[in-house]
Amino acid sequence: MLKKFWNDESGQGMVEYVLIIALVAVAAVLAFTGLKDGIEDKLESVNDQLESAGN
Repeated sequence: MLKKFWNDESGQGMVEYVLIIALVAVAAVLAFTGLKDGIEDKLESVNDQLESAGN
């Protein structure tokens, strides 16, 4: 019974998918953290342009 359990690979695919999703999530967080200042500057620029167009 222990040998059968040890050789059972039915859950292996799910673990691989979870690891891939976790790596993609970490990469996305790191990318957004790195781009935070640039995105914030761009949004402020757009906001300033909208405010000046409204006046």
